[in-house]
Amino acid sequence: MKVKTLIVGLGNPGPKYTGTRHNVGFMVLDSLCADFKVEKKFDAKVCEMIDIDSRRMFARPLAGENDIEGGKKKGFLDSSLREVARNDKEKAGKIILFKPQTFMNLSGKAVKSFADFYKVSPENIWVVYDDIDIDFGEVRIRENGSSAGHKGVQSIIDKLGTENFWRFRIGVKNEKLGQIETEDFVLQRFASDEEMVLPEIVEKCADEIKKSIREGSPEAKII
Repeated sequence: MKVKTLIVGLGNPGPKYTGTRHNVGFMVLDSLCADFKVEKKFDAKVCEMIDIDSRRMFARPLAGENDIEGGKKKGFLDSSLREVARNDKEKAGKIILFKPQTFMNLSGKAVKSFADFYKVSPENIWVVYDDIDIDFGEVRIRENGSSAGHKGVQSIIDKLGTENFWRFRIGVKNEKLGQIETEDFVLQRFASDEEMVLPEIVEKCADEIKKSIREGSPEAKII
C-alpha cells in the first residue's frame, strides 16, 4: 500500500475520555469515517479512504472490505485521485485516518511506527488536535512550529525528529481556563453551550481537511 497522506487525530482512548476537550481530534476523524479498525502493530485505530465508484465516496478500515460495495461506509477521497485509482490503485496512494491508542503523551510512538512502515514523510502527515491558546470555535491551520506545550504534538515532534508537519488546531479555550489546572481543563467535557455548537466546529474542520485533500495540501489560515 502506498500512503499519500497520513491524517492523525489526537486524543485518549476509552470511554472515560469520550467527549472531552483533549479528544476533539478523534471527533474530527470520526466525522470522516464511521468504522475504524484496531491495528495492534501500530497501536492505533486506522481507516483507509478509498474511491470505489466515480459517483460515490466511501471509507473502510485499513484491512477488510466488507460491506463496501453496498455503500454502508461513509468517507472521502481526493477527487483528483479518482481516475488514477480506477486505473492503478497501487499508484494512486491512500489517505489514511489514524487515531493513536497510546494515550496522548505517547502519540508519537504510534505515528512513528506507521510512518516508518509505510515510508510516509513528515510533510505528508497532518495532525488534528485541541489547542488551549485558541478561542473555542476557531480553527487554525499551519505548517510546522513548536508544540506550544501540547504533549501529544511534542511526542510526535520528538519521535519524528522534526516540526515539519501540518497542524489543524481546534480552539478549546474559554473563561474557565486559568481557573483550574490545564491538565484538568483539557480532560473535562465541553460546557453545555459549547456542546450545542461543537458538531458545527467539528464539521468545519473536517470540511477543511476534505478541501486540503482535493487541493493536494493544506493552506495556512484561520477559519
